[in-house]
Amino acid sequence: MDLGRYEKHVLLEEIGEEGQRKLMKSSAAIIGCGALGGMIASLLARAGIGKLIVVDRDFVEMKNLHRQILFDEEDAVNMTPKAVAAMEKLRKINSSIEVEAMVADVNPSNVEEIVESVDIILDGTDNLETRFLINDACIKHNKPWVYGAVVETEGITMGIVPHETACLRCFLPFAPGGNTCDTSGVLSMAATTIASLQATEAIRILVGEGARGEAIHLDVWSGSVVPIKVERNPECMACGKGEYEFLDSSRYSSARILCDGKTVQIIPGSPIPSLQKLAERLGRVGKVERGRHVLKFRTEREEMIIFEDGRALITNAGSVERAKALYAKYVGI
Repeated sequence: MDLGRYEKHVLLEEIGEEGQRKLMKSSAAIIGCGALGGMIASLLARAGIGKLIVVDRDFVEMKNLHRQILFDEEDAVNMTPKAVAAMEKLRKINSSIEVEAMVADVNPSNVEEIVESVDIILDGTDNLETRFLINDACIKHNKPWVYGAVVETEGITMGIVPHETACLRCFLPFAPGGNTCDTSGVLSMAATTIASLQATEAIRILVGEGARGEAIHLDVWSGSVVPIKVERNPECMACGKGEYEFLDSSRYSSARILCDGKTVQIIPGSPIPSLQKLAERLGRVGKVERGRHVLKFRTEREEMIIFEDGRALITNAGSVERAKALYAKYVGI
């Protein structure tokens, strides 16, 4: 292993040669590759993490670029899936590491396989249901993970080591209501700051230093940083009682409204035969734009993004039921 490109890490007492070799043999999954996940992925690739798996269900849009620093305008024009765009960028950043892209929605059917395949998981998601899902899977399989969330100018992060630190359900027993990036916006610097702390926490854990054992809340606009001590709860549903309710597939719908409140995601029971053939057929009844891995289909009211595996994001359908009807009408599976 060539340590030359990591000499500034090797010089650090906190990492050193032994720690850097550990990083180069380590693997991580970044679940969600937006403002948080893109920055985390870039930092970990540059740090020499041996293998990165980037998982994301969405594609790049122009409105992402002000805060999602791993992408550029070409990615948006081509409607490139974020996981694929990230993989391509990361391989250019560090050709000595292994990078895999997974264009998928993380749910009970695939989260355990993802968690089992790596040494640590990093949260770049945008909703608490998926974070609780990650928390359950990581505790069940005894894998550390790093939680992070940002909205407006504020953010929070916490490293979680199963059976050593408090878990996310100890900290947040139930999903609270409140603002989201889609309703209140986000300052890009808040995201990059939290992502930097998440990546740092991951490196601490991977070199054997362990998690800090507390959550950190910050507001980059006001400059405030507040550590929050979180104690393990012996009555916690997840790490205390070992009840992994979010891994129950029955609570997860194949059609659901996403956190922006206007997009319905449809996950079909079987893949579509050919994205190209579907594009040709839909072109007869509406406007179609074809990207490398997705197609965009517009009617007078709705917009539908369809991925190669048949998964679709339908905007302005008004309800889950209407979105399912539109999918059946136009995709036909």
